[in-house]
Amino acid sequence: MRALSFLPSVLIGAVASARSMTPMAALAAARLAGRRTPGRLFLLDHPLFKFGGLAMGVGELLGDKMKSAPDRTVFLGLLARVSSAGVAGAALAPKGRERTGALLAVATAVPLAYLTLAGRKQAMKRIGQTPSGVIEDAMIVAAGTAVVASTVGRRRA
Repeated sequence: MRALSFLPSVLIGAVASARSMTPMAALAAARLAGRRTPGRLFLLDHPLFKFGGLAMGVGELLGDKMKSAPDRTVFLGLLARVSSAGVAGAALAPKGRERTGALLAVATAVPLAYLTLAGRKQAMKRIGQTPSGVIEDAMIVAAGTAVVASTVGRRRA
């Protein structure tokens, strides 16, 4: 097994570091479109995951702009990143190597959460909370979409 086969898991972990629910939303959208993931997880086909993942992704994008939004490195923020990165990393890992994909995604998401927070704080000082959040959203949603789209298979028959 080549190390590059785990690159999607690592990259989706990086996405989770900045937006915890974007990996879940991207996977949910792919599953709703009938796409299959290399890693096999039964929960990906559950309607609650599909629609809940999308709703949580949208909710996070809206909530992040609020002045009362907590830092991504508080306990619950890190817990959400660990959960989302773990599921998405497993789903994007090679079949039979889901645990390794999950671990790599989590190991990427947690430390990068501190770095992406530092970058966001710098951007907030320069351009404000809402503009920096919108720019970060666009970059992270595009990255999450690209990682998932480049990894998932064709439509199921």
